[in-house]
Amino acid sequence: MNKDESTPRKMFDFRKKPMQSADDAAAKNPKTERREKFYADIREGETLLDITDLRIVFKTDEKEIVAVDSFTLSVKKGELISIIGPSGCGKTTILRAIAGLIEPTGGSIRIGGNECKGPGSDRGMIFQDFALFPWRTVRKNVEFGMEIAGIPKEERSERAERYIKLVGLDKFKDARVHELSGGMKQRVGIARAFVNHPEVTLMDEPFGALDAQTRNIMQAQLLRILQNTEQTIIFVTHSVDEALFLSDRVVMLTKRPARINRIIEVPWPRPRDRSDHDFVEMRKAILDELEKENVMN
Repeated sequence: MNKDESTPRKMFDFRKKPMQSADDAAAKNPKTERREKFYADIREGETLLDITDLRIVFKTDEKEIVAVDSFTLSVKKGELISIIGPSGCGKTTILRAIAGLIEPTGGSIRIGGNECKGPGSDRGMIFQDFALFPWRTVRKNVEFGMEIAGIPKEERSERAERYIKLVGLDKFKDARVHELSGGMKQRVGIARAFVNHPEVTLMDEPFGALDAQTRNIMQAQLLRILQNTEQTIIFVTHSVDEALFLSDRVVMLTKRPARINRIIEVPWPRPRDRSDHDFVEMRKAILDELEKENVMN
């Protein structure tokens, strides 16, 4: 895994709900307590997520569609992995399976050795369409998951403030969603996911709806967050440029059913120069290979 060696790596309203103590919350969520202690034993660079022989089949009255087949991938703690492939090949399907939103037809998904069965607090998801609550402020959007988890108000506020500042929205923490630009909305989504301290964050083309300039700014913002947190990220994108700029490794998929075509180790430390000759050559080589898998052919 390539890291910048200079970087220290280190619709419900619950306001009327009685405040819980930290001990009460832990007592009601003992599995979460054990999970956090167990995963803390996994060091950065060690395997955190294991996907083995994943197979996903969608059935209709008339036929079966094999969306993903024989997909096997190990992800290390602290890695940013990008998944790219032809349009419609099954990238988002894989992400939703890891999130527990789709039940695999076969194979297994394990985090820290524990099999993933349905959604869980050890995984966070960031969507392309923001998925924010428009009647809530930035702060209240970021706090939402912590409210559900029963985290005390004081801790919720402290954590939300910290992550809102980390994504550069501290001056907009009391703003409503409709007052924000697209890039600012996506930063709220990132803060809302990361504030819950998931073991794995799943990002489904999070910058795909943004203009080119804002997209580049958001990529730089994500790298800044990586420098200040211990995040493990699986990032789905159609952009080869984005994948090479952000990732430790790039997973290339075949056309449907999705299988791994090849895995590319990105050899350069961050930050990266998109105009560098080697960067441009690798981008071209990946684009040429993806063209061979184009579903239109």
